[in-house]
Parts: sequence; structure tokens; C-alpha cells
Amino acid sequence: CVLCRRAEADPHICGNKFEKNGLYAHACCLWFANGLRSLQDEREWLVFLLRDVRRAAERAAQQECFVCGESGAAITCWETGCDRSFHLPCAAEGECVTQYFAPFRSFCWEHRPEQTVEATPEEDTSCLLCLELVEEMKSYGTMVCPACKHAWFHRGCIQAGAVPSARGTAGAQQHQGLTPAPCVPLQGQAVHGGFSLFQCPLCRDRDLFRKEMLTMGIRVPKSLPRWDAQEFAALNQRHSRCDA
Repeated sequence: CVLCRRAEADPHICGNKFEKNGLYAHACCLWFANGLRSLQDEREWLVFLLRDVRRAAERAAQQECFVCGESGAAITCWETGCDRSFHLPCAAEGECVTQYFAPFRSFCWEHRPEQTVEATPEEDTSCLLCLELVEEMKSYGTMVCPACKHAWFHRGCIQAGAVPSARGTAGAQQHQGLTPAPCVPLQGQAVHGGFSLFQCPLCRDRDLFRKEMLTMGIRVPKSLPRWDAQEFAALNQRHSRCDA
């Protein structure tokens, strides 16, 4: 990719790689590259002119990634006056936020948006998706559902994690009667569920949860779910009775 200088990159973060006249670029690298304007075709797809992509790559060659130290950083923090630049694959390591919706803004660790919901995890709270302990407070890597304020999870897990089964979900059992619907492990909730089914893994809120996660830099593809609807029907079910 001429914009991140990676032959291989996580498609969940960088998108598919395209080629035109010997020029390769990831879809999301195109979205976030500095000064790269897009057009829309008859299908309302974003289209980039080859000459503009080449110019963007030339500009990136003069910029150093503040995360890895290599040149070719095509993305610069959106904050006025901040000149921190980075490669899209380096964003997570540098605790940067890239918002996957127009106008495709990117922020460095200092200027990134943070969750404003007032919530603190209880002691020994586990991530609902991987069952490992979360941090003691909200952070770049530890997030909470803004709707129920009880669902805690790792950033990496909600982007490409595993929806837990009902058994052994220690993190869920401590959250005051809110219990995840029974479901089997599933890799990549945001990516595989797509926009239509992306929801809080605990309270099942969609609207507020989606908006918050998108703002915090979680990529949720606007695509149909990538799993069999009947096999994973439990994802849309609420627990209907009290177990106390």
C-alpha cells in the first residue's frame, strides 16, 4: 500500500487492498490520507483519482510516523496545530482514534475523543468478550457501554473479539442482573455482525452504543452479517426472566 507501506495489514482496520495501474492502496488508508479528496460514482462509492493518490503518497513520504518512526505517514491528527502523523496500521499502538465515517477524522493520543459516561468498573471486572480483567478505569483500551454502564470490554475485543457463551461468563454475572443472551463464541463482533447487528453485548442497545463506538474509533462495516442468521439467532434475544 502506497499510503501505509504495508504489504500485509489487518483488513478489519485497513480494509481491502485495491490495485490500479500498478498502484496499491488499502480502502481505509485512502479515506484517512491527508488532503485526498474523493468523488462519488453512480453507486455512491468513494472514488479516488490516481494522480491524487500519488500526490498523497509523495506528501506522506515527507512525514514520519510518531509511533514507529518510519516515513510514509499519510495521516495527521485532525486537531488544529497538531502535527503528529502516523500510519493507519500503527494507530492502535499509538492509541490514536480513527473515525470510520465522513469526514473520516483522525486523532493522536493527546487529542482523541474519550468516553464521557460516568462509570467505573467494580473490582475484578472481566471483559464480557474475552473474560480477561479490564483496567480499573476507562481508558483507550478499556471501554464501557454508554447505555447500561455495566458492559465493560477491551477495545480490541469489541473490534475483533469473541461474544461469550452464557456459561463461565464471570464478568457478566456480577452486573446486577443483566445477563448476556446465550450464544456461542464468535470472532469479530463488529466486523462479522455488521452495522445492522452491532450492539452492546450485555444490554443489546444499538443506537447509543453504535454512535459511541463509532466516535471512539471502532470500525463497523455497513454490510450484512457474515454468519448464518438461524445459527446465531440468540444474538438478538434478551434474557426474559430473573434468575435470582
